[in-house]
Amino acid sequence: MRLNKDKIRLRFARAATTYDKEAVVQLKVAKRLMALLRKYVTTPPARMLEIGSCTGLLTAQLHTMFKDMSTIYVNDLVPDFQSLVSERLNHDPSLVFLAGDIEQLDIPENLDLAVSSSTLHWLEDLPTLFQKLHDRLVPGGTFCFSIYGIANLLELRKITGIGLEYYSIEELKNLVGSFFEILACDEEQLTLRFDDPLALLNHLRDTGVNSLDTVPWTKFLLNQFQQKYTARFSRDGQVVLTYHPIYCIARKKK
Repeated sequence: MRLNKDKIRLRFARAATTYDKEAVVQLKVAKRLMALLRKYVTTPPARMLEIGSCTGLLTAQLHTMFKDMSTIYVNDLVPDFQSLVSERLNHDPSLVFLAGDIEQLDIPENLDLAVSSSTLHWLEDLPTLFQKLHDRLVPGGTFCFSIYGIANLLELRKITGIGLEYYSIEELKNLVGSFFEILACDEEQLTLRFDDPLALLNHLRDTGVNSLDTVPWTKFLLNQFQQKYTARFSRDGQVVLTYHPIYCIARKKK
């Protein structure tokens, strides 16, 4: 589907002050991505690129793990996140913030590591990006990322009919494998529970994930949504929402 990148940028910018508190799934996903890096990256990278830093939750962990990097390229669609990321990194002069759509930017060359967590599902052309990253990584360089799969926010999509187009893990393996040597690829499903559908919508708003709304939420539409969601997806007095992260770490052949 054609994405409105301006709307995505605006919604994530508005969530800047609430993201860290509400992004419980994104934080869990970032921690699991870090575990993959600890296992497979034995030589500290000198030049790293992170795609989709948001407020810098993962960036700070990478900065702690890989000390003394000569250049830390950090990208996000939201320019205002630069100050938040810089603060998390104690204003490290090796930080180079690349503001804008990674699909339109020139990607730096001679990268040892490219990382992205909970971001790539927002892009329109993953094959082209993967080709660019392959070309910019040094031989033996590592590409490690998480992306959300076909069961992601499934309940919400069944009620509203609105959602991203996701890859299955097999489709993703085929795509990654056409450019890189896959070291590991796995998936899981995480379920969040909310007291009611309104609390669920607030969670999505406060993490910026409500960037696909096509019409305003009138009182009638909101009431209708709450009734339908409660009827179909209530569990023990609460409503549920599924996240479906897929984790992958791959290497450019030497």
